[in-house]
Amino acid sequence: MDYDAMDTGDAGPSVTIREANDSTVDFVLENVDLAFANSLRRVILSEVPTIAIDTVNVESNTSVLADEFIVHRLGLIPLSSKNIDDLRYTRDCDNCEEHCELCSVVLTLNAKCTNDDIMHVSASDLVVSEARPNEHLGNPVITDEDGKGSLIAKLRKGQEIKMTCIARKGIAKEHAKWAPTAAIGFEYDPYNKLKHTDLWYEEDPKTEWPVSSNVTWEEEPKEGEPFDFDAAPKKFYINIETVGGLEPDACFQQGIKVLQQKLAEVIGGLSVGEQPANGGEDEYRVQSPRDDGFTTPYAGNQSQWGGGAQTSYGGQTPYDRGSQW
Repeated sequence: MDYDAMDTGDAGPSVTIREANDSTVDFVLENVDLAFANSLRRVILSEVPTIAIDTVNVESNTSVLADEFIVHRLGLIPLSSKNIDDLRYTRDCDNCEEHCELCSVVLTLNAKCTNDDIMHVSASDLVVSEARPNEHLGNPVITDEDGKGSLIAKLRKGQEIKMTCIARKGIAKEHAKWAPTAAIGFEYDPYNKLKHTDLWYEEDPKTEWPVSSNVTWEEEPKEGEPFDFDAAPKKFYINIETVGGLEPDACFQQGIKVLQQKLAEVIGGLSVGEQPANGGEDEYRVQSPRDDGFTTPYAGNQSQWGGGAQTSYGGQTPYDRGSQW
């Protein structure tokens, strides 16, 4: 499915969607600089929040697989993260000490083989609790034709697995199980006009380094054309492939939102040294953007990942105020 975006010229960023489906989106981002495009790529890779199984209570496991092995497989099963903003981070939940329906989703796995055939335990065998922020969060992502989902284990007659799983909100910076994407393709300057890449070759670089299909969106360089030292990339070819927990457009929008929050935090940090108009002090403390649109001041030297954990970067900012790092 192909789409076209309105050409905005140099007036501002523009996006042309070349192909899109339920799990991938291929688009061209124009009229932005390399720093912004790469920042967006990195944020989508590692800081877009999703939900994944975080802790598992093993009640019974008589399979041939160790508890840790099965728990690891459970953590990597993609879960639906639709409307993830409805779920709180456990560290921000003031309704419980460990987990509750506001900051987690409970899934149970109860499988026992009672016949001589080998029993396949799959993601579809996970039962999601009804106590959750919305009807989508925590549902195992199942895309195969058989409707089974990811394979967890195989059981022989008499073997069983009984476990209770707690799924929480997190980001891939903490653990790869929270990664929203399987991969992000990122390319610019497919003809290498800017010489950002030194093409090693034996005889002929044109035959040994075939160009990508993105060259159809570029003007082919002319033979003997002088090098432009002031040239900068303005067109970026991006392909986002999700694991199924988030739709590609939602993943991209969440990336923009996270980037906005990080920039807001930088602005808040830079305003620390300004003198408040009312003589107060709390107004200019570093602020942390929250999902509900409000901000929460950090105490000095505390980690942004919650609790009262101290970071190793304590000290003072150049403005003689406590730094969140």
